[in-house]
Amino acid sequence: MIEVIKSYPLAIIISVKENEPLITHLPLVYREDGKLIGHIDIYNPQTKLLKDQNEVTIIFSGPQCYISPSVYSSTQLPTWNYIKVHLKGKVKAIESKEALKESLIKMTEFLEGSKPKYILKPDNPRMARALDYIKMFEIEITDWEGKFKLSQDKKKTDIKLAKEELIRANQVSIALFLNRVFSL
Repeated sequence: MIEVIKSYPLAIIISVKENEPLITHLPLVYREDGKLIGHIDIYNPQTKLLKDQNEVTIIFSGPQCYISPSVYSSTQLPTWNYIKVHLKGKVKAIESKEALKESLIKMTEFLEGSKPKYILKPDNPRMARALDYIKMFEIEITDWEGKFKLSQDKKKTDIKLAKEELIRANQVSIALFLNRVFSL
């Protein structure tokens, strides 16, 4: 589950206020101490709920796709394979501007990966101006639930074929979607 969080850090964060869910998509970084760190725009209505030990539900989504029976070497029914991680946690607002700045730098380092093309410098003037408009928070994870539906109930050959289809279908669907959207 930690690998899903690290590989697909854009999370769906769900808070509830007066029986109404508030939902925001934000990248969250998993820290070595087991907490998630995030940042949110001060004008997002969910910002007010990301403090004071309020409870949140978080969903991370890995790859997913339809698996046609034609993919398998044996007779099967159509299915959908997917990877999801559902977490529950308690939120704590971090008010320190220095901690926010350091966190933005570390998040950028994490998201840039092992061969960064960009380094966010501590004295970046754009970041300095943005600090007043961003809130930092951490989430202490209280409950974990992994949902890995990957044709694991099939024989080894069919599991391998489903994995190959998951890879192929995700690459194709991304290309088709982006070519449609950006050709408008």
